[in-house]
Amino acid sequence: MMKNIVLCGIGGQGTVLASKLIASAAMSKNIPVMSAETIGMAQRGGNVFSNLRMGEGVHSPMIAKGQADIILGFEPGETVRMLPFLKADGVVVTNKRAIMPTTATLSGFHYDADEMIDYLKTRVNKLHVIDGDEALKELGSSKVLNIVLLGAALRTKAIELSEEDIICSMEKMLKPEFMELNKKAIYYTK
Repeated sequence: MMKNIVLCGIGGQGTVLASKLIASAAMSKNIPVMSAETIGMAQRGGNVFSNLRMGEGVHSPMIAKGQADIILGFEPGETVRMLPFLKADGVVVTNKRAIMPTTATLSGFHYDADEMIDYLKTRVNKLHVIDGDEALKELGSSKVLNIVLLGAALRTKAIELSEEDIICSMEKMLKPEFMELNKKAIYYTK
């Protein structure tokens, strides 16, 4: 069965690493996978999104509108922006805290996280809003938001991988001194 996953956020939030962890975990289970990243402004503060497709019959990494099984949003405004890609019964996992992207800052655009979350509540039946700030405070590090959100996405079962699958990929891709914190982050629930 094919799974289409959109990951989106702001540069510096770990969106690309989360995408690579999912792809690595899928490959280790012999699941065909293709991915593509778009990195806006190629710096912290620019928008970033990844298309990731897993399963038999994948011929292109790009996801058509209305075809994503899950959107994993690291920032609610970016989640709203990617919403046209979500299928009717799709799942959205998003961080509660807004980070104004550079493009909004430059344009003087009004930007409010609560408005973004309220909008998502009216459009998405399977919405999971994660308080990333609370999680990072409890975990004691601002560096693991991507792993907290990835763990929450895995628990929705919209991605056919487990926390253990991702941990195996982390062990291949992350420095050993970061493993304990990242293991706590992937299992974080609240």
